[in-house]
Amino acid sequence: MIKPTLLALVALTGLSLAQSNLATTPVPRTGGWVKRHESFNETSKKGEAQLVFLGDSITQGWEGAGKEVWAKKWAPLKAANFGIGGDRTEHVIWRLQNGNFDGLKPKLIVLMIGTNNTGHQGRPAAEHNNAVYTSSPEQTAAGVKMILDILAKKMPETKVLMLAIFPRGATPEDAMRKQNVATNQLLAGLADGKKVLFKDISTTFLSPDGTLSKEIMPDLLHLNAKGYQMWADAIEPTVKELMK
Repeated sequence: MIKPTLLALVALTGLSLAQSNLATTPVPRTGGWVKRHESFNETSKKGEAQLVFLGDSITQGWEGAGKEVWAKKWAPLKAANFGIGGDRTEHVIWRLQNGNFDGLKPKLIVLMIGTNNTGHQGRPAAEHNNAVYTSSPEQTAAGVKMILDILAKKMPETKVLMLAIFPRGATPEDAMRKQNVATNQLLAGLADGKKVLFKDISTTFLSPDGTLSKEIMPDLLHLNAKGYQMWADAIEPTVKELMK
């Protein structure tokens, strides 16, 4: 059931969650994406992972800048990385409908998705017949809700730690930062506090004045090694508690 907060904001915009939109229209991608998706299907069939990180390039980055932190913090917990750079909600939906998590029953999924829905605004989307891409906070939140619904159906006993989309852009006035903040307000309303928990660690990465440092996110979007350490430290107590 959708929380009143989300329903209220949807009503204000005149958008129906049942209305078709790109963020909830499942589509695959091409190239190396297919191979990585299929590797997740193989991981799923093994049924071994107890902790799965699901998302886009920020999640995939645990295999890059975050590799050492992953080895120390998450590998001992039988973790798997299901992040693919460039993914938006509709790509994750397609993945879940086409083999990801089939046969897998982890204790916890750490989900963060949506910043590419924000960042792709105004650009042609090849996956959607080159339509100019739009995804409002309400539409992105609807995409995340669909992901949560699929996960709940596939793995009713698995808990989900849904993270707020990380801040991006140099200052609080950055247009994409503002959209992520608006989306996060809606995502918070999707958590039930039992199977789905919402956690916003945005302030972990921000200076007191709300600016984002390139010492943490060199391109003001993706984390470096220091940023991954901060991410891990911010959620580790919650992850371990939820996996008990």
